[in-house]
Amino acid sequence: MTSMTIRAGLALMLAPLLLASCVRAPDNTLPKLNVDPARVKVAGLSSGAYMATQSHMAWPDVFSGAALVAGGPWGCAKGELATALGTCMKGVPAPDVKALASRARADASVGKLGPLRDLADDRIYVLHGKDDDRVAASVSKAAAQFYEALRAEDSALASMTVIWDGDRNFGHNLPVAVSGEDCRASVEPYLGRCGFDAAGEIFDKLYGPAPASAKSPSGELLRFDQHRLRPDGRDAFLADTGYAYVPKACRSGAECGVLVVFHGCKQNAESVGETFVREAGFNRWADVYHVAVLYPQTRASYAPLNPQACWDWWGYSGADYDTRAGVQQQWLIRALAALGVARAQADIQQP
Repeated sequence: MTSMTIRAGLALMLAPLLLASCVRAPDNTLPKLNVDPARVKVAGLSSGAYMATQSHMAWPDVFSGAALVAGGPWGCAKGELATALGTCMKGVPAPDVKALASRARADASVGKLGPLRDLADDRIYVLHGKDDDRVAASVSKAAAQFYEALRAEDSALASMTVIWDGDRNFGHNLPVAVSGEDCRASVEPYLGRCGFDAAGEIFDKLYGPAPASAKSPSGELLRFDQHRLRPDGRDAFLADTGYAYVPKACRSGAECGVLVVFHGCKQNAESVGETFVREAGFNRWADVYHVAVLYPQTRASYAPLNPQACWDWWGYSGADYDTRAGVQQQWLIRALAALGVARAQADIQQP
């Protein structure tokens, strides 16, 4: 057999692998969209809910609303894993909401968080299942009470709306309408077949009543290189690939909102594939509301200790994890700027 024949054979053998690699490779960058700055919101489940409230508090000039599913108040863990596992999951002892609100005001006064006045007119939706055996209802309730405490201490925040939804029967998962696992269970991929469309409810509470009924998604689910957005090259402890769902109207230049959705622990793509980013229900409502959905992805690690690929809500990425200077918050603001959120671009130089 000649060397040319061998090379040809190897090329034929490797061609499918090379092709598959090209298909899987993420786009280098996020698409620049025509973003309505008043319609940029954030949502998350479990550790993603903690990340959502951290993002909302860090960048209230960017986000005008937050939806928290099975997550507690901003600053709950105070940088301590033991507190995270006790107070911030089991509610023993209970989160000190007034103390957390006081710390938030102090951090905002020195620029560690965004100006709290920008929380005015925001809508906060806190959803918790009565069958949740991972996060106590009192912890989620404390998330709502945290925002209420901020509002009570500042008349400028009187127009902020806080909605508590804790009377539905579902476990530690994100309820979906028809597919998913046992509604009352807490098993991967943490999408519960509950006959209740949590994604639709989140859109309704954050963006208002739906202008039309939702059908199958017709936009694009894009993959992008998350490492290109590292702040000053620092590791944000994210996966190689992130996802973004872009409705056709947004891709064509129409003015659109942006919803950032943070997955929960063990719900990242490395753990559940594309199940969450495809089947959680947000994409079909994104078409109806003309809202692009950003799905950042974490990665599991043992140094720092984060084997379940949680978002940082106790300090594994550094002591400033729940402030503007946190590396994951700095990554996020760069991702939003890449999508076309003008206020995020202005904030990049203001950690």
